[in-house]
Amino acid sequence: MTIPPWAITAVLAGAALHAAWNVAIRGGADRRSATIGLILGGAVIAGATLPFLPRPRAAAWPHLLATALLHIVYFNLVAEAYARGAVSLIYPVMRGTAPALTALIATIFLGETLGGAGWCGLLLISAGVGLLARRRGEAGEGRALMLALANAIIIALYTANDGVGVRLSEAPLAYALWTFVLPAIPAILILARFSPTRLRAALKPGPLLRGFGGGACSIASYALALWAMTQAPIGAIAALRETALLFGVLFAWWFLHERPGSRGLTAIAIIAAGATVLRLG
Repeated sequence: MTIPPWAITAVLAGAALHAAWNVAIRGGADRRSATIGLILGGAVIAGATLPFLPRPRAAAWPHLLATALLHIVYFNLVAEAYARGAVSLIYPVMRGTAPALTALIATIFLGETLGGAGWCGLLLISAGVGLLARRRGEAGEGRALMLALANAIIIALYTANDGVGVRLSEAPLAYALWTFVLPAIPAILILARFSPTRLRAALKPGPLLRGFGGGACSIASYALALWAMTQAPIGAIAALRETALLFGVLFAWWFLHERPGSRGLTAIAIIAAGATVLRLG
């Protein structure tokens, strides 16, 4: 089965949108406030859509609660990582390493098997992260790299959890939207450190508007990928989504004037190749 051109367009658009909201958080003066706006925007949009969708089955709700807790940690790590490091470091490590960790979790705990291509992808990702770590260690961004790797673990955990939960839900779109709604209030309070001043700063028109834009980008990115998976093979679509890594670097270069250098670009290319091989394998 070939991938129709409109499906390719949808996936590329979704990948670009996913990269865009990450760049928007890094570009904000206060990354915590920017992340609060994103969470709030996503929760409002998702909450307004849920009444028109079927409710996930009862068996899926323990998984939804687990993913909500993991997302609280995820959003805090996103804010902390982007406060300390460049998009060209944080985004490739989070986005590229998470599929490898998810595959390992699925192999160890869910009984899934990883073929030769999968192991090749894992090795490529490890090599790319190692090269990036060496460069960023020299640049004094070791702390940011550790936060990105920690968040890759969180992403892998909630991805593996959601892989089980969404199958039990019998309502995949509603399940996905609940993952935006359930963690919103506790994540916002923790990000604001229960400070009314910080919360008010995040709710000013400028940050709030950017947050709603970021939330819309996040939801649209997922929805476009979900639709594309109904039009073409899931593995091919998942691999094509890894172009988000390249969009992230491009947007960071264009809008934030980041210059990852030749070693950084090589590392990012290796991570992207590894993630693609892993998805196709």
